[in-house]
Amino acid sequence: MKIGRLVSWFLFAFGVWSWVVWITFAKNLFKDASGLAFDNGDPTGYFWVHLTLAIVSFLLGTAIGVLGFRGIRANRR
Repeated sequence: MKIGRLVSWFLFAFGVWSWVVWITFAKNLFKDASGLAFDNGDPTGYFWVHLTLAIVSFLLGTAIGVLGFRGIRANRR
């Protein structure tokens, strides 16, 4: 199956966007000072749920970005 040029670029841009958003989110989660993510230095359920969300979203965004990159390369040939 061949992915069109526009769709390939969209998927690639989505992957890059995912990296920016979810890495920033994870950094902010680790630096949380509101008391939601850590209770006396120990991670809370909020922390684990949101860390899992960030990791899964980051991995899916990476996979989608790779598909877009492969589509871009295939369209150049």
